[in-house]
Amino acid sequence: MQPAMMMFSSKYWARRGFSLDSALPEERPAGGGLSLNRSSSGKNEEKKGNKGNGKGESVSEGGKTAVVFSLKNEVGGLVKALRLFQEKHVSMVHIESRKSKRRNSEVEIFVDCDCSKKEFNELIQLLKFQTNIVSLNPPENIWTDEEGKAAFVSLDLDTDKCFAQVSPQSYAPVHSTHILSSTDLDCVPWFPRKISELDKCSQRVLMYGSELDADHPGFKDNVYRQRRKYFVDVAMSYKYGQPIPRVEYTAEEIKTWGVVFRELSKLYPTHACREYLKNFPLLTKYCGYREDNVPQLEDVSVFLKERSGFTVRPVAGYLSPRDFLAGLAYRVFHCTQYIRHGSDPLYTPEPDTCHELLGHVPLLADPKFAQFSQEIGLASLGASDEDVQKLATCYFFTIEFGLCKQEGQLRAYGAGLLSSIGELKHALSDKANVKTFDPKTTCLQECLITTFQEAYFVSESFEEAKEKMRDFAKSINRPFSVYFNPYTQSIEILKDTRSIENVVQDLRSDLNTLFHTSLLKSPFRCTKRSPCTFGEEAVKKVQDCEGETGLQEPSEAEPSQRKRQHQLKSRREH
Repeated sequence: MQPAMMMFSSKYWARRGFSLDSALPEERPAGGGLSLNRSSSGKNEEKKGNKGNGKGESVSEGGKTAVVFSLKNEVGGLVKALRLFQEKHVSMVHIESRKSKRRNSEVEIFVDCDCSKKEFNELIQLLKFQTNIVSLNPPENIWTDEEGKAAFVSLDLDTDKCFAQVSPQSYAPVHSTHILSSTDLDCVPWFPRKISELDKCSQRVLMYGSELDADHPGFKDNVYRQRRKYFVDVAMSYKYGQPIPRVEYTAEEIKTWGVVFRELSKLYPTHACREYLKNFPLLTKYCGYREDNVPQLEDVSVFLKERSGFTVRPVAGYLSPRDFLAGLAYRVFHCTQYIRHGSDPLYTPEPDTCHELLGHVPLLADPKFAQFSQEIGLASLGASDEDVQKLATCYFFTIEFGLCKQEGQLRAYGAGLLSSIGELKHALSDKANVKTFDPKTTCLQECLITTFQEAYFVSESFEEAKEKMRDFAKSINRPFSVYFNPYTQSIEILKDTRSIENVVQDLRSDLNTLFHTSLLKSPFRCTKRSPCTFGEEAVKKVQDCEGETGLQEPSEAEPSQRKRQHQLKSRREH
């Protein structure tokens, strides 16, 4: 049996965050045009034909559509995939299979089905979790070839090549720069532009509640599954701006929490980083972190808001990577409320509130760590599937399993380590393979499922990791940059000179305040009379004024009133 968060790896990403694409076809993109999801690739502004509707009317409520997915050639794989059609009440009209022309170890499955738009979207989200390739056409966009035969557009997620399929046996490349162009805003996956739109993200849960895997410790426990359904209802009903509902935890849940709390608390003094140790006592004081009490998310959210600007909100289960990382861009952490099954308190196949509250929250209270987390989230907005995967992997090996050096010793700051007794000991032992954190190589590291990680990555400090991630983010190919406006709690898109100028105007007042504050607090007085401008030149002006040639040290005999008058005069001149 693996320790508490050992399963917190590839399987975690494939569920909570990490089925990669979550942009729904009906969402609007950053640029205001029609959203084209690169991995569903069937969206287009013109309807080319309609296979299941002779009158050409919309099939958003129901109609024929098709999907091609690729599976590993192994026993039981197809049965599991087809079961999803049954669960989503999607009728299969025709099904064929063939050996994959792209990978010898896989087979491709073609399914012609009849369903509503909602059922189709829900099915595709689940298929993306269980299959390697999903090629599809949305119900409202069925293409026809030159001869009028029904065809549809599909996209290979691994090669980003677009195909038009006339029959399940043949593929032909489609040259569509509108779909594949990285400079067209219409191709950018949807992301929330204001914090209230995170309500949409939190609703797009891939797996949750009583829908547990057969190997889950609570799978056969009906009482536990009903309890999980209660937490689903709480999370799905929550809206931005509301207080987080308080949960009355059962005696068994408190007991399970207590075991995890007690055992991990023994390791923290010698294994956790100093920032963690600084904030943990504050959580005990203000949020009720105790062995006999499970903290309430509302108390935790208020505490984090005052410490670093972060907040938490309840989530029913696993989000896609775009949705989960988008929350970080707003300094919002999606947090589960349910407790792991009590049969084995030191193991869980999924992140629970023990992991969230003990692993993540103490470091989210640190301003530098909060900034680091937010910048990963900002880099993910509108990024391609490939780039989101890289960011997700970097997130995994830093915020989940990261190490740092303090006083010449390795210390853990990753939440997956700080909530797992066994792996926390292992990661800081001589048996662990520790490498220097470099996003360019870290993003290629495999996230393991059933064993300890093959490698852990160490940074000298959060600041160093943040700077490396900033440099790495520059390699992300987006037709725009983003800026988080803390006053309106919204994302502003920087794609032209005007949008950049608007942000600069907002920053000038802050820079003005900093500039004058630096003059007032300086022990020197300025002897220059040249006017100062703002921006980089203003910063340089401050540095110049604090040099040997621009400042004179005031005489001790000079009255304080004269010094104050001179400072005010300098402020006006500069």
